[in-house]
Amino acid sequence: MSIPRRESIKKLLALPLLGVSANHLFHENTIDNQQVQRLKSSLNGFSFNAPLMAGTMDIFGMMEFCAKLGFEGLDITGYYFKGYPLPPDHEYLYQIKRKAHEVGIEISGTGVRNDFTIPDKNTRAAEVQRVLAWIDTAARLGAPVLRIFAGQEKREGHTHAQIMDWMLEDIHRCVEAGKKNGVIIGLQNHNDFIQTAAHVTQFMTAIVSPWFGLILDTGSYRKEDPYEAIEKTIPYAVNWQIKEKIFVNGQEVDTDLGKLFNIIKKSSYQGYLPIETLGAGDPKVKVTNFYNKVMPYMK
Repeated sequence: MSIPRRESIKKLLALPLLGVSANHLFHENTIDNQQVQRLKSSLNGFSFNAPLMAGTMDIFGMMEFCAKLGFEGLDITGYYFKGYPLPPDHEYLYQIKRKAHEVGIEISGTGVRNDFTIPDKNTRAAEVQRVLAWIDTAARLGAPVLRIFAGQEKREGHTHAQIMDWMLEDIHRCVEAGKKNGVIIGLQNHNDFIQTAAHVTQFMTAIVSPWFGLILDTGSYRKEDPYEAIEKTIPYAVNWQIKEKIFVNGQEVDTDLGKLFNIIKKSSYQGYLPIETLGAGDPKVKVTNFYNKVMPYMK
C-alpha cells in the first residue's frame, strides 16, 4: 500500500472533536494543584489464571478474595467466563454483577483475546466480531473498559505499515461500537506488534477518540527504558497492568515502585491501577504480598 493511501486512512480514522485538539482528549502531563488525584486499587484476574483454568477457583471466589484483601476493583478477563469465547448468558453475567455489588467491589475492566494482524480479511472479521460481542458484555457487566490486543509481532510478506493500515480500520470499528455502548476500548502494549512508546503513539494519534486509549502494561516495554516509555505514554492510559517485574536493559528485575508511582503521581491519571502477578507460587500469597507492597504508594 502506498504512503498516500496509508496517510488517507489515518486521516479518515482520526476522530477529533470539533474545536478540541487531539491532545485534549487525553490526560494533561500534570495535575492541577487543587485537584485531588484519585487512584484506586484493582486486581487483574490473570493473577489467578492457574486455579481459574483448573476450576479450583471461580470468579465468585476471586471476588470474595479481592474484597477480603481490600481491593476496590477487579478486572475479569473474558476467558474466565463460562462459554468463552462466546459471551456469557445474561443470567450468569448478572449474577457476577450482583456478587460484585454484594462484596463491595467494582468491575474495573474486562478483556478479550484477539489478533488484528491476520492478513486474511474474513478471518480477521471474525476477530472483530468477537470484540464487538464482548463490548456488549462489558456494557452489561458495567465494565468501563474492554481490553484488546494488536496481535503478532510479524506477518510474513507484510510490512508493519501494511498491517497498521488494516488494523486501524478494525480498531476504528471497535471504538465506534464502544462509543455506542459506553465502553472504552483499551489497546494493550503487549510486546507483540506494539513494543515501544512510539508504536503506542502511532495508534493513539491515528484514532483520536475519548472512547479509545491505552492499557498501560508496565512489564511489556522491553526495547527501551521502561520508565521513560511509561512516562511518554501515560497521557493515553485508560487502565493498567502493574506487574512485579519490569525489563531494564533486557534484564527482568523487580519493579521500582517508588519510581513508577512518582511518574503516576506527576501525571493527571485518575482511576484504577490493576496489579498483576505472574509465575510460580501460590497466587493468593503472591497477590497478597504484591498488594501490600503497592498500597503504601497509593496514598
